[in-house]
Amino acid sequence: MIHKSSNIKGLIIAIITLMVTLNGLAQQDPQFTQYMYNTMSINPAYAGQRETLSITGLYRTQWVGIDGAPKTQTLGVHSPLRNEKIGLGLSIVNDALGPVNETYINANFSYTIPLNSNGTKLSFGLKGGINLLNTDWSKGSYQNPDRVYSENVSLLSPTIGAGLYLHSRKWYLGFSVPNFIKTEHYDDFQESLAAERLHFYLIGGYVFDLSETIKLKPAFLVKAVSGAPLIADVSANFLFNDKLTLGLAWRWDDSFSALAGFQVNKGLYIGYAYDLTATNLNNYNSGTHEIMLRFELQKSGRFISPRFF
Repeated sequence: MIHKSSNIKGLIIAIITLMVTLNGLAQQDPQFTQYMYNTMSINPAYAGQRETLSITGLYRTQWVGIDGAPKTQTLGVHSPLRNEKIGLGLSIVNDALGPVNETYINANFSYTIPLNSNGTKLSFGLKGGINLLNTDWSKGSYQNPDRVYSENVSLLSPTIGAGLYLHSRKWYLGFSVPNFIKTEHYDDFQESLAAERLHFYLIGGYVFDLSETIKLKPAFLVKAVSGAPLIADVSANFLFNDKLTLGLAWRWDDSFSALAGFQVNKGLYIGYAYDLTATNLNNYNSGTHEIMLRFELQKSGRFISPRFF
């Protein structure tokens, strides 16, 4: 005889497995709610565009309350060289999902060309690095144990990517392919290693001056993955007195988000985002949290006005 509680538990597990699978099919690269402040992780042409040494750290824990849910940490360091046409950066991303941990380490290079006297510039970016993938199949349970490798896997793969970034002091538009090389990654659906597919990113934003003390920046990110539906993020952030940032965001058929940030001083910015899942998975987790810290070195004798992107 099967108890009713067992049926309910089995139903919950089935729903969670289905939602994780659907998300995994559309998402191979890590995703961020505060993508507008973490641009170099997806577009190497952004390296050096903050006009000073900029260090950004981000921590994201997704679907809190579900074992094995994604957890991501990023560290980005970039700066322009003296002529400010060349930018250099280092990006490190660590992404954990179930039995798999992936670490991306990339060097970023950008070259910027002024297009007109109004400050419009076009930046070309290249990135190269390595992807470290490690599995620990002892973590979690699987629908199809026969598909799971009996031995843990450790892989080292190269990454090569490129991007374009067209921008001024008021707006930006970027396109990038973070990795042209097909490598292996963990697939939730197959519960095994599978070939990495090409990712294409399109980003954009515009800053409106609503008053002397209030600015509004709508922004978007569209991610296309071969063989998967488009992922679209749309956000709107208000900046008050160049200090306080408040905003809302929406991810297509996935989640709603609230964002907040504060410019503590000239060099330190703290940001936070909370995602509320908009699917049935919302019944089994307490949301997603994302914390960001950005430190920027203010050059002696030169004040760098706060940037909204």
